[in-house]
Amino acid sequence: MKQNPKNSIETTILKEFANSPFSSFNYKQMAKILRIHDTGGKLQILNLMLQFYDQKILIESKRGKFQISPKYISTYGRSKTHTTGIVDMQATGKAYVINDEGGEDIFIASNNTKDALNGDNVKVFIFPKRQGRKLEGQVVEIVKRNKTRFVGTVEVSKNYAFVVPDDSHIPVDFFVSKDDLADAKNGQKVIVEFIEWPEHARNPFGRIVQVLGDPGNHKVEIESIVFDYNFESDFSAQVEQDAGKIHNEVDAAEIKKRKDFRDVFTITIDPFDAKDFDDAISLKKLPDNLWEVGVHIADVSHFVQPGSPIDEEAYKRATSIYLVDRVIPMLPEKLSNLVCSLRPHEEKLCFSSVFIMTEEAEVKDEWFGRTVIKSNHRFTYEEVQEMIEGKEGPYKDEILVFNSLATKLRAERFKKGSINFHSVEVKFKLDEESNPIGVYIKEQKEAHKLIEDFMLLANRKVAELIGKTDDKQKAKTFVYRVHDEPDPEKLSTFARFVDKLGYKMKTGSRAEVVNSYNKLFKDVEGKGEKNMIETIAIRTMAKAYYSINNIGHYGLSFAHYTHFTSPIRRYPDLMAHRLLALYLNHGNSASGAEFEEKCKHSSERERNAAEAERASVKYMQAVYMTDKIGQQFDGVISGVSKWGIFVELQDTKVEGMVKMKDMADDFYFLDEENYQVIGQRHGRVFKLGDPVRIRVQAIHLQKKQIDFVIINN
Repeated sequence: MKQNPKNSIETTILKEFANSPFSSFNYKQMAKILRIHDTGGKLQILNLMLQFYDQKILIESKRGKFQISPKYISTYGRSKTHTTGIVDMQATGKAYVINDEGGEDIFIASNNTKDALNGDNVKVFIFPKRQGRKLEGQVVEIVKRNKTRFVGTVEVSKNYAFVVPDDSHIPVDFFVSKDDLADAKNGQKVIVEFIEWPEHARNPFGRIVQVLGDPGNHKVEIESIVFDYNFESDFSAQVEQDAGKIHNEVDAAEIKKRKDFRDVFTITIDPFDAKDFDDAISLKKLPDNLWEVGVHIADVSHFVQPGSPIDEEAYKRATSIYLVDRVIPMLPEKLSNLVCSLRPHEEKLCFSSVFIMTEEAEVKDEWFGRTVIKSNHRFTYEEVQEMIEGKEGPYKDEILVFNSLATKLRAERFKKGSINFHSVEVKFKLDEESNPIGVYIKEQKEAHKLIEDFMLLANRKVAELIGKTDDKQKAKTFVYRVHDEPDPEKLSTFARFVDKLGYKMKTGSRAEVVNSYNKLFKDVEGKGEKNMIETIAIRTMAKAYYSINNIGHYGLSFAHYTHFTSPIRRYPDLMAHRLLALYLNHGNSASGAEFEEKCKHSSERERNAAEAERASVKYMQAVYMTDKIGQQFDGVISGVSKWGIFVELQDTKVEGMVKMKDMADDFYFLDEENYQVIGQRHGRVFKLGDPVRIRVQAIHLQKKQIDFVIINN
């Protein structure tokens, strides 16, 4: 028989082996797969398998069981058998791999994850797709570890210890030898460093590199969140030293190189507790009922040079993190709060987008370049909002002009298909020890929208300047903020969900989707299910990310969009500044591969920061509720699962769970399709969006979880 069999039965057998290269089969199992039941057919399969073994195409893994030799997998298997992606590990140990090439996520059973941990970039062997089944695979190689240090609680035995990770997405404990304990005491929070995962070991090996302290301590818990999401609170001595050498005073020679806006009316509008003012707006009346509006952004790129220690640290972080009680900045405080911050009555260097606009907010002309400004006033959102609502205040006339133009920009944006997404931001009132003493919901009013619309204008126009080219001219490499269209299946599921709550969604075209979303957000205003529907609506959409490959921004309905307006706190904005400066000076296109890698890194860090911020909110909510055990509150059912009912409290948006096992009046089961749980004996129904009254039963600070029980009416 030849080395490359052509006979159909021979080829079929080898394809089955090649498509399951990590599985072993005896001749009876192979006959069953091929649906051959007669004795003669089975003997033929046995003889063929033995011949393949003699030819070293198959290897004997166990007595009588064979699998294909690795060097023949590609010869007889599918053309596409492997891919790479990011591991999304579940608490149960099973995982999904988010394919680097896009498309369907790949399910990985818990016994096929190799030694992968959550967030790792891995190589996956893809199993043959079975009809009606999800795509499955097996991790065969760790391409890159997402992180090597983890926060957890140490459990010390006589001769060894284990560290139990805080992150439920890390479903294994770390084995630590007695010599690697670093004086950690039983029950303390620690940082464990991954050393290795021996081939036949059930657990990864690690060493304790830092003892954080006792669980439940406020400082320890917040530091745990910071470390757990792979960020660091402090900058290195080198970075701080370099930042300390940068002067706050603007050099006269530098001013001469820039367009001078120091005598043009300019203001900043920010939260009351902000210190990093990275954007300002200016206003100047022109003849013929025209306005000159400047969007001035801190020129971080002037102070932070590519490849410098400050730049490398900023890239590593990629974003500032806004936790409940602190900010962990992307740049050292000397830069973020002083040198680059557009503080009032100080000369500051900026990169600006300047627009000539009609009173109807139509842009007639635009200019981009480096400037120097001197802000006339630092406003808070609250001060501006009061003036918009009628109260007197400094520069009120200018504020009202800004608001009029922004309102018209907004109306035009929605007219062209922008989706009016809403999201609730939970804020805390803290005492001097950073303990939460109150919770409130931050509303986005006209003052916030005023700034937002001018920033959106600047971001869009900068992206258009670089990316909007004619057919003959190839667009130069640039950093875009892109947002893909929603997954049709998720959209359909969401439409069915809101239909059960009495709302209609049309999803036949983009225009119908946009109009349906905007009408839905208007219809739920003031309703108990408002926050729940808005939250789920956002989840139906694709996540925005950074890329040099411009696919547009679906949610905003912009063909070109970037992030240009926050370089103090976002590294992609700093990249956009550098590229814009290069191209304004007629430079050649930058390396696409280099900037795409930086975009990917920035997107990953942004996701980490968002998760850290959510974790800090969850923790603070749990702390806030610790003295309220036994108290009763009104809430709304915000989610249902096989484990229980999630309830969000009306006034504070604190979310907790009513566990199924604590619903003692009946045996409840999940009706997943209709987003409800139903009592088997009495038929009582608890449905998503229903109002309920609960009692706080228990608080689990370390897990950031709250247990409720329902008060029967």
